[in-house]
Amino acid sequence: MAIRGNLSEASLADVLQLLALGQKTGCLSVAREGSFGTVLFVDGRVEHASMVNRRDRLGDRLVRLGIVAADELARLAAQLPPQDERALAQALIREGQVDAHVVLTEHRFQVEEAVYHLFTWSQGTFTFEPDDDPARDTPLLSISADTLLLEGARRVDEWSLIEKKLPSLDLIFEIDAARLQTIEVPLSASQERILPLLDGIQDVQSIIERSGLGEFDVGKALYGLISAGYAQRVGRSAARRQPPPESRVAEHRNLGVAFYRTGMLEEARREFERVLELREADGVARFHLGLVHARQGAWSEAAITFARAAAELDAPPSVWHNLAYAQMQCGDREAAEVSLANAERISGASPDPRLALSRAYQALEEGALAVAEDALALARAHWGSRQPSAAWYHAASLAAAVGGDSARAAALLEEGVQLYPQAAVLHNNLAVVQERRGQYEGASRTLEHALLADANVAHLHKNLGDYLYRAQRYDEAFDAFTRVVRLAPAHGPDVYLKLGNIHYRRGSLDAARVAWEDALRFDPEHRIVRANLAALTPSKSPTPPVSTSSVESTMTDDADAFVAAPSDS
Repeated sequence: MAIRGNLSEASLADVLQLLALGQKTGCLSVAREGSFGTVLFVDGRVEHASMVNRRDRLGDRLVRLGIVAADELARLAAQLPPQDERALAQALIREGQVDAHVVLTEHRFQVEEAVYHLFTWSQGTFTFEPDDDPARDTPLLSISADTLLLEGARRVDEWSLIEKKLPSLDLIFEIDAARLQTIEVPLSASQERILPLLDGIQDVQSIIERSGLGEFDVGKALYGLISAGYAQRVGRSAARRQPPPESRVAEHRNLGVAFYRTGMLEEARREFERVLELREADGVARFHLGLVHARQGAWSEAAITFARAAAELDAPPSVWHNLAYAQMQCGDREAAEVSLANAERISGASPDPRLALSRAYQALEEGALAVAEDALALARAHWGSRQPSAAWYHAASLAAAVGGDSARAAALLEEGVQLYPQAAVLHNNLAVVQERRGQYEGASRTLEHALLADANVAHLHKNLGDYLYRAQRYDEAFDAFTRVVRLAPAHGPDVYLKLGNIHYRRGSLDAARVAWEDALRFDPEHRIVRANLAALTPSKSPTPPVSTSSVESTMTDDADAFVAAPSDS
């Protein structure tokens, strides 16, 4: 399951130590105002780290050092994902025109500097998303977290002193040539390297980029020169105080996409809104802002945002598709039909299987089972040799279950969970089908496996609690229902009814009364709850509460099924 927290409560060093000791595999994302970084772990060791919008990138360093020609770098970069330094290093080594040892040394330097930079953050948020089945390509690097922790701790201590004289990288310093003539102590190698760059014109960020040194090494060297009086601050870089609009737009947009992909929705919303403040007509940012609203369940805002994006003449099918889904969630079926038809029209000769899948979901909601089956078959045909999405397996299994074919529903869900083991909704629905077929132990195991994939789905805890309750494993059922209430306080009266029953069995009459009264908030006329509360009145001897058979487990719907992936923009 994912791990989330705030750097004000747990330092990055604590988080790295936890992941290293647990030999975790996955991606750690760290965010703060205007910055975003990631660290990739495999079995508790660091294999990669990067910063979004980093100015001093691997390719730039290799060009400055004369290792790679600028035109050769441009040729390779055009074939690779943007800002993917690991892919660039792999491509350079694969082509064999550059010394692999030099590339790996520079790549390791970039990775370590990214981690050390993150160590300096005391504010922000972090998220660790586990990956139980990572690609097992031969890694370029595998760095012990202990090594990074020790060096990182040393740098943090020293940087707390350095930043008092160097609070910002846009400051400009100049050497005091007369005083430098009287120097008696030899300069360090780093100080010798940056000395020609302290010309009263270049700011500290430029010195970092041109010297080939890291931020910490430049800061430490400059701190010594300033403290000894050999360098003086003469101003601040106006270009860095007021970056050109295009660079600001790209920076906020890249940060927004990175936040969105790692589930940091509030941070993503903030960055996309900043893009639109700078450039109102930025369709990519508006589309992603709509996706953020959709994932947050703010359907009215999502519909408005997608509608504005769809007003652009070149709006792609994905915009209309998502607009249709948002309109459906708002109850505007007529508008949703128009939007979905527009998405299908724009797709033309390149049909998108997700559009047919949306038709299938629409038909299922209307009870048109035959129409839904036809749409599901069409969607699968559009996928061709590719595997259908998890949402397709979800819809196809629902259609089979509604049609009374539980064996086919189970087969579809078993195939789906094999392909998409992290799709908790498929595990949940498989457990429901197994339970309806009398496979109670299998249902329990499936639910427990689903909770390992995503412990934040209230339906999973509810269905597991129902099973445990029927099996008279009341203590375990109580824990499951308590988690439901914590995750979704408005889940419904059945959860509170059963919590009250378990409290009553334990002799906690006051707690039972509170739980049953909570149930009445959702269903004031609930006959069983009212009978149980009546049994607790002082004028009567306490009698056992009315028993209730468990409310049937529910096959959950996947709200993200219609939301297009960012790559569709």
